[in-house]
Amino acid sequence: MIEIAALLLCKIGGKAGSADEIKAVIEAAGAEVDEEKVTALTGDMEGKDINEVFAAGYEKVKDVPMGGGGGGGGGGAGAAAVEEEVVEEEPEEEAEAPSGGGGLFGGDDDAGGDY
Repeated sequence: MIEIAALLLCKIGGKAGSADEIKAVIEAAGAEVDEEKVTALTGDMEGKDINEVFAAGYEKVKDVPMGGGGGGGGGGAGAAAVEEEVVEEEPEEEAEAPSGGGGLFGGDDDAGGDY
C-alpha cells in the first residue's frame, strides 16, 4: 500500500514514477523499501496512464453501495425503562495561578522602568 502511495506522490510531483523515485519517496518517509512490491508495481503500471487506471477502477466500483444512507434512529425507551443512577462528582479544587503574569512583565513595585 505504501508503494502505491509513493507512486501517486511521484505523479502529483510531476515525476514518472520509476522504481528509483518510488524508493526515494518511501525512504524519505522513513519506511523500509520492499523491492519485490516496488518491482511488481512498476511492472504493472508500465505504459499505463494513472488517470486512465483511476477511471477504469471507478467504473468497476461505481455501483457498489458505499453506505451513506444513515441509520435508522434508535428505538424509543419502553414504559418499563430502567432509570440510570446519576453519580455527582465533587468539583476539584484548583490551585490559584499567580496574578499579573507571574512577574513576566515586572513586579507590582516596578513602574515600567525596563521598557
